[in-house]
Amino acid sequence: MSLYERIPEGFKAGFVAVAGRPNVGKSTLINALLGQKIAAVSPKPQTTRKRQLGILTLPERGQIVFIDTPGIHYPLHELGRALNLEAREALDDADVVLFLVDGSQLPHQEDRLVAQNIRLGAKDKPVLLAMNKVDKVSEEDRPAREALYRSLYPEAEFLAISALTGENLDTLVDKILERLPESPPYYDEDQITDLYEREIAADLIREAALHFLHDEVPHAIAVRIDEYKERGDDAAYIAATLFVERDSQKAIVIGKGGAMIKKIGTLARQSIEAMSGRKVYLDLRVKVHKNWRNDPAMLMRFGFPAQWFKGKRGRRRRRRR
Repeated sequence: MSLYERIPEGFKAGFVAVAGRPNVGKSTLINALLGQKIAAVSPKPQTTRKRQLGILTLPERGQIVFIDTPGIHYPLHELGRALNLEAREALDDADVVLFLVDGSQLPHQEDRLVAQNIRLGAKDKPVLLAMNKVDKVSEEDRPAREALYRSLYPEAEFLAISALTGENLDTLVDKILERLPESPPYYDEDQITDLYEREIAADLIREAALHFLHDEVPHAIAVRIDEYKERGDDAAYIAATLFVERDSQKAIVIGKGGAMIKKIGTLARQSIEAMSGRKVYLDLRVKVHKNWRNDPAMLMRFGFPAQWFKGKRGRRRRRRR
């Protein structure tokens, strides 16, 4: 009997926006809670560029639909502004907001920006403030670090956690469920995300590029899946294009004799195979599209809503005249 046919008494379900500045561990936390990798992670900031759902179903208790959001930050280009809008819209859609901070560092000005956005975009919604990466904080330093982060959002309930070691993750789930409304589940109990394999594959290819590349190059990369063909029941062929902004970046991504793109492809293929459970044939190429992060047409091709960029191109042309 499915969960839809037999909903336990007191069953809860709802959406939880995981908000924070870049690189605080939002995607790592969701992967840890689900016990399966669905989101790209990297030590470099701004790994997440689109909202993704992570669906945790506890059959006798509830269904928590985590919204993995881009990190809220001070933008330098149209892509950055689009990422912030993506994160702010998630706050509107949520029943609960999980404000995630990086306890291994002192509070950042962008943490204060996140707090401001939550106050404006999630009025009257319950907020949990979770200090992540406490495995990197000494017991001696914890009280002072906690006090600094509590002051960012004093009205939120505070919890120290580690997505890496699992510290207090069960308690976090309990506290989220307490704040969700009673409701039937939104998704089938065996569904863990709203994205298709080809969309996750694009993120995993970019994650592999982030792993090997340095400085500005990783942030100038976007990935488009050109083909995703099934080959029987246990294999798939994927062709993808990595877009960069300059010829010099293309040379770095390809590497001497194609060495770098081969390394990126190998790591990406391994990640996609682990995600999909089948053998993958991966074909990568690199193209230059100058200044794509400030090109509304390109950003719309990568899935950002057209209304976010309405009139942008015209205003930019007028300024140049």
